[in-house]
Amino acid sequence: MVHPIFQMSFASVYPHYVTKVEKKGKTKAQLDEIIAWLTGYDADGLAAVLADQRDFEAFFADAPKMNPNRALIKGVVCGVRVEDIEDPLMQEIRYLDKLVDELARGKKFENILRS
Repeated sequence: MVHPIFQMSFASVYPHYVTKVEKKGKTKAQLDEIIAWLTGYDADGLAAVLADQRDFEAFFADAPKMNPNRALIKGVVCGVRVEDIEDPLMQEIRYLDKLVDELARGKKFENILRS
């Protein structure tokens, strides 16, 4: 069975990410930088993703360069440890969720980017 989130468009979830971080005093630019760090999408690439309504599966499959340091992302999202998620696509989605959560909580940017 395919999880419903895999077929949701990234563009339908992105505004929720923006709202979440802006409510906590962070910026859309910081969110976009996190997405770029994780996936390699630059501003034009991200704009194309948002315009063409691609789903999460295609969003990650088409990512220019997934960051190898994403494996350093640890912690709990939705009650599940991201490092223990077995489905590779779900793990990528939860890595992104974890980064967004860390930005919203005010974690230092260099720590969010695992530098």
